Amino acid sequence: METSTVTYSSSSPPPSSSPPQQAEQAADLDAVSLGRLSANLERLLDPAFLSCADADVVLADDAGVVGVHRCILAARSGFFLDHFSNRLANPAAGEKEKEKERPRLELAELVPGGRHIGRDALVAVLGYLYTGRLKPPPRDSAVCVDERCPHEACRPAMDFVVESTYAASGFQISELVSLFQRRLSDFVNIALVEDIVPIVHVASTCQLHELLSQCIQRIAGSNVDSRYLEKELPDEAFAKVKEFRRYSLHDDSDEFILDPEHAKKVRNIHKALDCDDVDLVGLLLQESAITLDDALAIHYAAAYCEPKVLALLLKLDPAGDCVNVNLKNDSGYTPLHLACMRREPQILLSLIEKGASVVERTHDGRDALTICKRLTTEKDCNKKLEKCKERSKAYLCIDILEQEIKRKSFIFEELLSAEVSVATPLLVDNFHMRLINLENRVAFARIFFPSEAKLVMRIAQADSTEEFAGLTSANFSKLKEVDLNETPTMQNRRLRERLDALTKTVELGRKYFPHCSDVLDKFLMEESTDLHFLESGSAEDQYTRRTRFSELKEDVRKAFSKDKAVAAIASSTSSSSPRGDGKVSRHGHKKARLSR
Repeated sequence: METSTVTYSSSSPPPSSSPPQQAEQAADLDAVSLGRLSANLERLLDPAFLSCADADVVLADDAGVVGVHRCILAARSGFFLDHFSNRLANPAAGEKEKEKERPRLELAELVPGGRHIGRDALVAVLGYLYTGRLKPPPRDSAVCVDERCPHEACRPAMDFVVESTYAASGFQISELVSLFQRRLSDFVNIALVEDIVPIVHVASTCQLHELLSQCIQRIAGSNVDSRYLEKELPDEAFAKVKEFRRYSLHDDSDEFILDPEHAKKVRNIHKALDCDDVDLVGLLLQESAITLDDALAIHYAAAYCEPKVLALLLKLDPAGDCVNVNLKNDSGYTPLHLACMRREPQILLSLIEKGASVVERTHDGRDALTICKRLTTEKDCNKKLEKCKERSKAYLCIDILEQEIKRKSFIFEELLSAEVSVATPLLVDNFHMRLINLENRVAFARIFFPSEAKLVMRIAQADSTEEFAGLTSANFSKLKEVDLNETPTMQNRRLRERLDALTKTVELGRKYFPHCSDVLDKFLMEESTDLHFLESGSAEDQYTRRTRFSELKEDVRKAFSKDKAVAAIASSTSSSSPRGDGKVSRHGHKKARLSR
């Protein structure tokens, strides 16, 4: 039996590397190993990865949870080590943790300013604890949707750093706090004064004294109204701004106002608005020579009050003779500009319906749409038009402004007039049928586009009128729901009010949400069955068939709502169950059979 042997061509050992080369190779190996370890640990924060977290950090305002691993956080952060040690040392907390397999850490209670921290900023700071590296912020969370913005100091970029500063300071990560403080300091030098307000809050909460002093000097040297600063800034910061302005003779407070009596009356009107007391505002206006424009009441309501308060305030001038909704304050903002800063679509729509111009610009050249876009991230402004999904307020505001700008153009006016001239087959002359068709259209709009439908119904005040249930025999049998004291005249007035409200709702929908209206038009046309069958026979037969068809559509709508609720329950219990979609599709086939 032969044995194999291993021989070398040379009796000398293989050449060895020099000591410097060995050190360099060892350093490269360490870098590769650390990079691989960092990447592996980073996967633990990915929701799509294996869920092995043993605790949840709960975001404020029901924004969800982020799963974390207590052993990693305790090893990497002294703050979390002390926090988890105290929980284990506390017997009551220990018993609760035995009952709950995964403890829940409320972020709003865990760190100062925790209610301001969003998911992306929290994951970024936690990612630093896990991996030792700070990744750049995700583009859809730190960049606005305005294509003309250079993104050097737009509000989303600043908000992300502000939220990250809250998290880093709360978790006592000093190196990150220093890094974020330098970034915020750069923002203060180039950002708009109004956008510095969140930086003042984080500097005050996290005790970043140098940054706070820089912000106060920048704000005090601007022409921003003191009433706005008093509302927005912390008390101590506002006091320092007033003191700085007093020394620099730049203060517009009561001591420097030429007419203190006028200023007192204006403050009383603003206090009444703070209490949502529009009737008191009317009395104050009657007792004095001050108008709504003199008090900048519309500006104040657009910036700080509830939408219903602004709507009532605009009704104090029904003819529109005493209120200039395009009036600019000392900072160059119209009420519409302030509403865009709040991103409140109901206020936007109320002002536009009152005649507010969307093309008015601020002193620095921004219009309402630009203001709104530069406050909105790509994540907030989801442009995909998905049915039955709640849309963000930012999306609705941008959509309203874009459609209003298009509507103002000559070409869009021509197209709109051509579309309006085409009669819809479902709008027949019969009063009750018109009402039923409008009820059906609005009902489907509330299913497919809940955010848009809710908004236009509030503006049209359709939610304050009684829904028309139809004229079926089933409704006549419900005597408890019938008002026996209602005369025919009162009934006609009630139905007319409902018809007018629904008509205005549909008009507003076509005006500001044309894409949604197009979807509804196609859906209703597809479900309108054979028009020849509906329009054949006598007038009584047509009325009976159309009424029956409306009842069938209502049954389908209820079935769709029921399936939607079942699908929501199923999705909460099982992430992989597609049963809800199957039920909807079966009802869709049922609806097709009924339409035939």
